[in-house]
Parts: sequence; structure tokens; C-alpha cells
Amino acid sequence: MLRAHEIKLHYGEGTEKLPELVRRRFRLREGEPARWSIVRESLDARDRELLLVYTVDFSLEGPEALKREQALLRDFRGKGLEQAEERAYRPEGGPPPPGALRPVVAGFGPCGIFAALTLARLGWRPLVLERGKAMEERVRDVEAFWRDGVLEEESNVQFGEGGAGTFSDGKLTTRIKDRRVFWVLEALAAAGAPPEILYKQKPHIGTDVLREVVVRLREQTEALGGQVRFSCKVTGLETEEGRLRAVLVNGGPGAGGERIEARALVLALGHSARDTLRVLRETGLPMEQKAFSMGVRIEHLQSMVTEVQYGGLSGEGPGPGPADYQLSCRTAEGRGVYTFCMCPGGQVVGAVSQAGRLATNGMSYSRRDGMNANSALLVDVRPEDMGSPDPLAGVAFQERWEERAYRAGGGGYRAPAQRLGSFMTERAEEGDSFPDSPLQPSYCPGVTWTALESCLPDFVARGIREGVPLLDKKLPGFGSPEAVLTAIESRSSSPVRLLRDKETLQSAVAGVYPGGEGAGYAGGIVSAAVDGVRIGEKIASAGAEA
Repeated sequence: MLRAHEIKLHYGEGTEKLPELVRRRFRLREGEPARWSIVRESLDARDRELLLVYTVDFSLEGPEALKREQALLRDFRGKGLEQAEERAYRPEGGPPPPGALRPVVAGFGPCGIFAALTLARLGWRPLVLERGKAMEERVRDVEAFWRDGVLEEESNVQFGEGGAGTFSDGKLTTRIKDRRVFWVLEALAAAGAPPEILYKQKPHIGTDVLREVVVRLREQTEALGGQVRFSCKVTGLETEEGRLRAVLVNGGPGAGGERIEARALVLALGHSARDTLRVLRETGLPMEQKAFSMGVRIEHLQSMVTEVQYGGLSGEGPGPGPADYQLSCRTAEGRGVYTFCMCPGGQVVGAVSQAGRLATNGMSYSRRDGMNANSALLVDVRPEDMGSPDPLAGVAFQERWEERAYRAGGGGYRAPAQRLGSFMTERAEEGDSFPDSPLQPSYCPGVTWTALESCLPDFVARGIREGVPLLDKKLPGFGSPEAVLTAIESRSSSPVRLLRDKETLQSAVAGVYPGGEGAGYAGGIVSAAVDGVRIGEKIASAGAEA
């Protein structure tokens, strides 16, 4: 199998033209290549023309196919042709030995879902404990919160089947280089995600489709002998001589809960299980502070973003859809200022999991057809900013500013908002809401127009003010005075890392496997899922060898 790079089509041309382009490029025979598949598709709009750029795997047939492929590699090496790497992957590990206890997975976000699915496919029949509710009930609770501002603390945007990623854009872009990535994408596609996620440069699913995919992945795990229990929160660990012996759920036996004997526990908690993190610290699980980021969600009209990115470009057929962006810069003092989790045609949503606190996130549906574009606009938060050596000082820092944001919004989980123009001049002007502007905040349950200084750390406010003009040079219009800022975006990543051995992936407490975004080892849906696969493989391999 050979891999061809930089095969280009004008936007709107059908992919059925790709084999002919490959044939001409590499001087193949009529009717070749015999087999081909798309590995990668990206959009190129740099030269005032919309082009789709493909990487294509292909092969020849016949008695001299191998010989001819080797000749092509010699003739075109360094000219867009190379030997194709194997993309297929299957999780590694053996079946459980006789009498082995079921591994327990705490949390059913991307890391927990794929740890459980991996273990189930290897025959381990995992038990999943998810503190939130199953999808249908969870969606009802979240929609009621966005509509009425009534919070369910155990069923919300952070907690429940699918984790925080369920109510997001469902972006699957990742920077990690790991063969497990393709297996994760294959599993998502097999569960109902669009098949083009296997080759798109910036694949996404959308929250509406992702909800259905997550349920199918759960059903696959259960069909293989796994069990998923909802409204089950880990409230303690029982250890002996540095090894896990049992997991306490919902307070344990003395508090109306239960004790589950276990020798392997995947901690796939997500970044908002703050109460569980405090329990783990008291248990003695090693953890440390980690840098994170804090800021606001910024909204522009999606039409402006698309016009800036693609304006004046056209091709045959429909346009390329809503454009996205990813921007970054550094302040004079060296702090990073950047956009994150950009949601084309999306909306800003309340991502609250604790009463009396407020946090925001971005979300979009698969069609990305909303009027507004939104993104997190973040500034680095360093350990020295937290004011304490406590491993959970970052959690307390987040909570403190989320409480201030709740008060600034006036209660009822309304979010404080401000137009960028008045924020940049440090002046909350009367009429800041611009009621006649086509750009209006999308946040649900609603916003309160006010100055944001009261709910942002000084260095974050300074960083945004210094960074916006620099980012505007990269995306003209980003610094528009009418852009809407909604506070506070505080949970882009975990402020703590649960320490684990690099080889075994276990904590100092043997049998405990911290993983995913909440443990500080991932930064998105795919990287968290891959971490779950790795942990599942480690448990299966260690148990099979025992």
C-alpha cells in the first residue's frame, strides 16, 4: 500500500476524481489504482481559491504489483509518495484469569467510556459507576437548567452519561500521535458518528449526534458483559498496604451506600468532580498543582468569521460551511492568551455543577447553523497565582471566581456579560447591551450586562486587554467593539494532576489508575479516549499475567 500526499480538488468537485488524479500524478496504467481510500482531507484557502487537499492510500494489483510499487517509491520518493503506515489497531491485552474481580471504572466521559469498552472487548466485564444520570434524563435536566435556571447538582453539563463533552461541539481534533486514535474514531463512526471523521482534518460530531453515539457505545459495553450504573458516586477508597481493596459508593455501607470489592479502579472523573478530588486527597492519593487557564467566552457573528476566513473565495457547489479559527499570542510578561474550543454556529451555555457558582462553556449542534460563533478567550493561570501550595489550590481558585461570577450575574445562574468595546476601555457604559445590534448573547439562562472586572482576576483582565489587539491582527474583526464577552470560562482544563507511574499508569496506590482530562492527562475528547484505551490495556495485560 502506498500513500500519496497533496492531491488537490477544487471545492465542490467530487472525490470520485481522486483515483484519476493519482493515476496521472504517478503515471499509473489505465484503470489504476486498484484500491484506494482517503486518509486525510483539509481545506486550503491561502491563494484566493478554495481547494481540498487529500492524502490517499492506494495499491496496485497483479503478479508484478509489489515490484511496481517499489519502483514507484524509488521514482517518487520525496515527491509526495511514501509507503503507507498501517492505520488499523486493536486493543491489546489478555482475558481475565479465573476468579478475577471486575475492574471498576469511575466516570463515563470519554476516558471512562473507552476504558470500559476496551476492557469489555478483552473479556473483562467492567463495572462503570457514573455519578450523574443516563442520557435521556440528563438531557431533560440540562435543558430545564438552561430554560429555568434550576440546577441539579448531580445531573448537569458536567455530570452524567458522556461527561462534559456531551454538551460541546464534539470536536475530535487532537495533536497526539498514537495509533489508538484511529481505533477511537472507528469506534465512534461505528456507533453512528459521521464516517468522514475518519479523514477530516478538523472532525467534529456535534452535541446532538454525540448524545446518540454515547448511548450506543454504552450499549456495546453492556452487550459484552459490562455494567453501567448511574447515580453512583465514588465517596471513598479502602486500601491495605498500599493496594486498593474496595471502592465505597454513595457514602459506603454505613451511610446507605455500598462497598464494592475491587483490585483495579479507573479514575476517569472529569475536571469538575471537586468533591471526589478532596476525598482522594484525604485518602492519600498523590496529586499536584497544574497550570490551567481562565477567561471568558467571546462571541461574534458567524457570518463575519466566515467572511474573513473565506471571503471572496468560491468554488463549484455549496460553500465550505461556517469557518473556525484558532488564535494565540503572548503578553509582555509572557502569559499565553489564546482561543480554545471554538464553536462555529454555536451557543454559550451554562456549565454549572455547584450551587451558587457560575461557569460557561461553548456548544454547537452538528449542522453548526447558529447565528453566532463563540470561543473561549483564555489567559494562563500558573501555580504561583494560586496563593497556596495545596494540591487543590487551583480548585479553590476556580471556585472563588465562579462565586464572584454568580454574584455579578445577579443570581438565577444568569451570567455577567459585557461588550468588548467597553471592556477594553474599562468603562461599563449605559446602554452596553446594544439592543439593536444583530449580535446578541446566546447564553442560557440569560445574561446581566455589567463590568467584568469584579469576576476576573486582575492578570486575566489585563491579559485579555493586551491580547485582543494582537489577535485582531490575525483575524480582523476579532476585536470588534460589539463582540460579546460572557464570564466566566474557568474549566477549560483540570487544575490538578493525579500522579501515576509512566509505565504502569497506576497511582502510588496500586490498582488505582488515574486517567483522562480530570486527572491531568488529556485535553479533549480523543486524547481522553485514547488514555482510557491505554489504561484498559494496562489492566488487561497486568491481570492476565498475574
